[in-house]
Amino acid sequence: MRVNVVSDVHGNTGALAAAGDGADALVCLGDLVLFLDYADHSRGIFPDLFGKENADRLVELRTARRFDEARDFGGALWAGLDLDPGAAIEGAVRRQYAEMFAALPTPTYATYGNVDIPALWSQYAGPGTTVLDGERVEIGGRVFGFVGGGLRTPMRTPYEISDEEYAAKVEAIGEVDVLCSHIPPELPELVYDTVARRFERGSRALLDAVRRTKPRYALFGHVHQPLVRRMRVGSTECVNVGHFASTGVPWTMEW
Repeated sequence: MRVNVVSDVHGNTGALAAAGDGADALVCLGDLVLFLDYADHSRGIFPDLFGKENADRLVELRTARRFDEARDFGGALWAGLDLDPGAAIEGAVRRQYAEMFAALPTPTYATYGNVDIPALWSQYAGPGTTVLDGERVEIGGRVFGFVGGGLRTPMRTPYEISDEEYAAKVEAIGEVDVLCSHIPPELPELVYDTVARRFERGSRALLDAVRRTKPRYALFGHVHQPLVRRMRVGSTECVNVGHFASTGVPWTMEW
């Protein structure tokens, strides 16, 4: 059995179309939407609306963790457009989702990232794509559990939830062979981004579940340039499957 795993697709539809090649199934750990590419500020919903120079400034503010200033800056730009922000963003996300869900192979098992909009997925996921969040599924004789979304941060991305709600989803899936999530377990080595030079939010509930239930693997993404991509916690192999938007290469597991 061979399963390819991707996370943080962020609009890389071309590579996504080939992500399942040679595999029996594809697992997608979310963040399909590309709002702003931090490596190329000309790509994404924000620069499409406001241009690269404004995107440069937004990235500068966010990287400096000046989040209130970043929100004020973005708000002023929106005020200068004769557009409803919610409608404009949703329209752009819908166009991205239409392309990316059409590219997913059959079968795909997917959960949401923190920048995704869960309410829209059911409108674009075809019959070959199973969307799971706080749920389990058997793939090739192994039980996979899926926990989508992220925890609340000053970034206020679309699918951030409380620690309590997130922990309830982790608890709901129980013991699994492979624990799949968008964000990592809360360990410094796994949540630190070496380029952004900050600790992203990881989940204590995920870490507790790894230590308590001892899955074979804990798979995740979210941190684009992690200090450590792979480490063992007890008998569990914790793996950041990679920033697919940049690499275009899935992580593969076989048994």
